[in-house]
Amino acid sequence: MSLEIERLILDHYSNAKTGEEITDSYLTLLHKEYKSNLKQMLFATSVCSDDINVSTDFRRVLQRPFSMGGLGGLPFSGFTGMVAYSHHIPDGGDAFIFYGPHIGITDEGELGRMRRFGQKRLTNSCGALMLALDRFRREEEGLDIYVPIGEEYDYQQVFLERTLKPFKHQILLAENPNREITEVAYYNINKQIKRLIKMSRNEFNCEKIFLLGGVIINTSEEFHDYVDIRNFDVINVQDETEQEPISILETEAFKNL
Repeated sequence: MSLEIERLILDHYSNAKTGEEITDSYLTLLHKEYKSNLKQMLFATSVCSDDINVSTDFRRVLQRPFSMGGLGGLPFSGFTGMVAYSHHIPDGGDAFIFYGPHIGITDEGELGRMRRFGQKRLTNSCGALMLALDRFRREEEGLDIYVPIGEEYDYQQVFLERTLKPFKHQILLAENPNREITEVAYYNINKQIKRLIKMSRNEFNCEKIFLLGGVIINTSEEFHDYVDIRNFDVINVQDETEQEPISILETEAFKNL
């Protein structure tokens, strides 16, 4: 059955690998190719606050982490959070940020839902993204006009939906809207993380910032979760001429993982 769920995942995300594979491969690359001291590295995440997002095992090796993400994986800690993170990096250490949205998959291959730990029924994953999708659909069908309710007490969902709203038609017209809204979420998380780093770059007292972004694919409890990596970048903090992150995905060391 594990081979079957892997086949179903690869049908949707052809480059996906298990969280364990992702953890071992990327930590090995950081240590061997970039000579980063993993014991001095400060790990941060910007993933959804959902309890199922433990797909990778970076915490087994790296300390803490610093949590930036909220509903949907957006970096809700913002500029203040990024500056705080930059100030917490140990002397002689580097920064490593893992980020992205998540999406469930059922044992039959349906995206956007999953069977959670200890439950028999199916529930949405990512619940916040699927809720936003449902509201966009209802508005498009004339059943509702989207109006944020209780914004003070639900500000993360409100902001998430406002962030996704400009892409509403792209999402609804997609072949698989559940997947598409997740793709749009990734686009925005990646954009926001890199913008926040650009705003706070001078606060980082380290040599390198590593950025690992992807989509987490949640499965039923008896199977491995997977991650579809989209970005693996390095920023050389002291190089003021470097305006954009350098993609590690194109290096020979990465290709030979």
